Amino acid sequence: MSSLIERIQERTGTADESPRVLGVAATETDDVLDALASDTGRSLFRTLYDEPGTPSEIADRCDTSVQNVHYHVSNLEEAELIEPVETVYSSKGNEMTVYGPASDPIVLVGDREMVPRLRQSLADVVAGLGLIGLASLFVQWGAERLANTAAGSGVLAPASPGSGPVQGTDALARVVFEVVEPGLLFFCLCLTVLGMAALLADG
Repeated sequence: MSSLIERIQERTGTADESPRVLGVAATETDDVLDALASDTGRSLFRTLYDEPGTPSEIADRCDTSVQNVHYHVSNLEEAELIEPVETVYSSKGNEMTVYGPASDPIVLVGDREMVPRLRQSLADVVAGLGLIGLASLFVQWGAERLANTAAGSGVLAPASPGSGPVQGTDALARVVFEVVEPGLLFFCLCLTVLGMAALLADG
């Protein structure tokens, strides 16, 4: 099972994770809303956010026919909500297209003048989260190396029955390296600091 840090890396590292801002009055917005008008279209779109898939895989997940999936995939692709992300081959050698979401997040804006500013703001947020995610991975990597070095020197070795009580620094080290993922802790702290800064700026 992958850790939260790995899932963060997967999300921030994909090329198609870019915000899409749509003006309510724009023509492309009509295409998006039409593609998502049916329950099946929305269900198909949601399942691709969980995991990309081929039309046959999507049909199994959404409990519908492959023919129906092809119809909705075509509509969603024309609306630029999904896109081909990979090509795979079945056991019979047939080529199959894997589809995934084309953008994340999707935002509808009523004020046309706000669209460029909001698009830039969302791009900055996504880029910032990506940088924090990468920094968290670096912190995790450094902490694991430090833990391995400390374990080799006996600092984190299990206490023997006659070695006496665990010192405070040893207990803290055990919590940091054995209970909490340092990279995840760093990521959460960064988000907390950014959230507090945003609140202070609004105040």
